Order: sequence, then C-alpha cells, then structure tokens
Amino acid sequence: MSTRSDRRWAELARELEFTRLPELRRQAEGWRTGLTGLTALLAVLVLLKGRDDLTGLPAWARGTATGLLVAAFVLLTTGSLLAVRAAHGTPEREILLGGQALRRWTEQEVARVTRALAWASLCCVLGVILVVGALVVAWGTTTSDSATHRVRVRTNTGVVCGELILVDPQQVAIRTETAGKISLPRATVQSVQPAKAC
Repeated sequence: MSTRSDRRWAELARELEFTRLPELRRQAEGWRTGLTGLTALLAVLVLLKGRDDLTGLPAWARGTATGLLVAAFVLLTTGSLLAVRAAHGTPEREILLGGQALRRWTEQEVARVTRALAWASLCCVLGVILVVGALVVAWGTTTSDSATHRVRVRTNTGVVCGELILVDPQQVAIRTETAGKISLPRATVQSVQPAKAC
C-alpha cells in the first residue's frame, strides 16, 4: 500500500471516534422500527389466527398461555423502549461545552447505547419465543369439550342439559353440573339434541 493510502486509513480511523455514536443511533433506529413492526405483526397474527378465547382450555393451559402472553408483551414492550432509549438517548440537563467533558459523555453514551441495543435484541428474541410458546399451548391443547358429549334432553316435564353418559332402551343417563347423575326413563324423553354449552 502507498503512503497516501495509509494516511487516508489513519484519518478514517481518527474520524471513527467521532462518528461512532451517530452510527449506533442509526442502528438503534432500525432496531426500534423492527421491534415495533414485529410486535404489530405478532398482535395481528394472534388476533387473526389464534383462538377466539382461552376459556375452552383446561385451567393449566389457560394459565400457562396467559402467563406466556403477558411475559411476551412485557418483554417486547421493554425491548421497544430500550431501542427508543438507544436511538434517542435521555434528556440531558447540562450542555457540554468542554472538549474533555464531551468526550467522556460520548464514551459513556456509546457504552449505554451498546448495552441498550444488546438488551433490546435479547428482549425481542425472548418475547417472540414466549409468543410462539403460548400459541403452541393454545393450539396444541385439546379442549375439555372434545372429551365430553353435552346434550339437551327434552322430557314431558322440561329440559335437562348435561354430559351424556348412557343411552339404552330403558333410560337416558346424563350428568349435570348441579344435580350430578340423572337417569331419565326412556318413555318420558321426547328428544335428545347436541349442546355446545349448558
């Protein structure tokens, strides 16, 4: 390499000290935009493709999915706030007029921005993992409705709703939430229809 080329590389190396903070700020802007877009995309996917509600899940699955979604929301929000902090800094009370004071502040701010970006990316990755975990729990868990056969039985005296246990020539047996197991004589049964809920 020529002397002129070496001199130019040395100048660029000296200028890098002064341009590092603006470069980190631009990088943080990209992370902030990406985190915001990712959070919005995940919200849309959960709303469009997720279950209508979690009430049909067993209690353990409902609690797990809800906890994972809340933790993911907290992590994605924290990551977004860290990216905003890295991109825009914090309001400073003093204006640095001295060269050495400005240099110290710039070095400290570079360290803070680098740390905030690392935490923002970690929060983003963990938030996405938790959302995927919540979706797996919600979509992969069978509901309690699929294991039971709820029916609405119309008799001479009224309507009874519950889980179908037995049908034979003499009786129709169902289990209700309030009365427990009920045996209805077959002669009194007018109709038996499936029921989504009682």
